[in-house]
Amino acid sequence: MADNYGHVPRGPTRLMKALRWSMQGIRAAWLHESSFRLEAVLAAVMLPLGAWLGETGVEKALLVSTVLMVLSMELLNSSIEAVIERYGPEHHELAGRAKDMGSAAVFVSLSAVVAAWVLILAS
Repeated sequence: MADNYGHVPRGPTRLMKALRWSMQGIRAAWLHESSFRLEAVLAAVMLPLGAWLGETGVEKALLVSTVLMVLSMELLNSSIEAVIERYGPEHHELAGRAKDMGSAAVFVSLSAVVAAWVLILAS
């Protein structure tokens, strides 16, 4: 039976498929993206550190979630780059702009990590 929007409700089987696809994406990023590997290794250190260094639940959440945000941005950036590369290596202004914006998104998220960690740990 479809829900109000015409979609088939998600059951346990559909959720397991979605989880499997997500894990395939993380595996692909790990295998093919050196930036993701570096950020994942840093996250493996910073996530427990953030949970330990934060004094309140809000501080812990901010220290941890900003690090996870970087991984999310890197996955999105890598997916944009993969789609662009699919269409060929020739330079196109829009393709270059899209890749630069994806890189900028990662940079902004890294800046958020630095800002949150400095502001929380310096206070």
